[in-house]
Amino acid sequence: MFDILMYLFENYIHSEAEVMVDHDELTDELTRAGFHQDQIYKALAWIEKLAALQQTDANPYLSRCPNAGIRIYTQPEMAVLDVECRGFLMFLEQINVLDFTTREMVIDRVMELDAKDINIDDLKWVVLMVLFNVPGKESNYSQMEDLIFEEPEGPLH
Repeated sequence: MFDILMYLFENYIHSEAEVMVDHDELTDELTRAGFHQDQIYKALAWIEKLAALQQTDANPYLSRCPNAGIRIYTQPEMAVLDVECRGFLMFLEQINVLDFTTREMVIDRVMELDAKDINIDDLKWVVLMVLFNVPGKESNYSQMEDLIFEEPEGPLH
C-alpha cells in the first residue's frame, strides 16, 4: 500500500499534476501500473482519511491543544515505530516542523499503513504527505522537503 501512496504522491500531488477525481480511472491506472486492487482501495481510503483530518469536526487532534507534554506511545505504536522513528518525530517537534496536531496526524496515518513496522525513510514520506495536506503548513512542508532531499552530514537527531 505504501508503494501506491508514494506513486500517487510523486506523480500527482508532489508534481502538481492534475489529480484525477474519478476513482475508477485512477484505479484502472494504478492497476495498469501493476498494483493489486485490494491495495489500491486501501491506499485510496488512507488518502481520504488524511483529507478528512483537515476538517475540525473530523479531526480529534484539533480539539485538544496541550502546551507541552511528553508523548507516551502505546504498545501497537511502538511495534510499528521503532526508537529511531520515535526519536525522529521528537526531533521534528523540537525544530518546529511538527506540532502536537501534525505529530498526531502522522502517527494516525502511520498506524493505518498496511505495515508491521516502518523505517525512517518511509516515516519521512508520511510526514511530508501529512504536511502537504494541512493548510498553513507550507513552510513546515518546505523544511521537511529539505530534510528529505538534501543529504545532511552526520545524524539529524
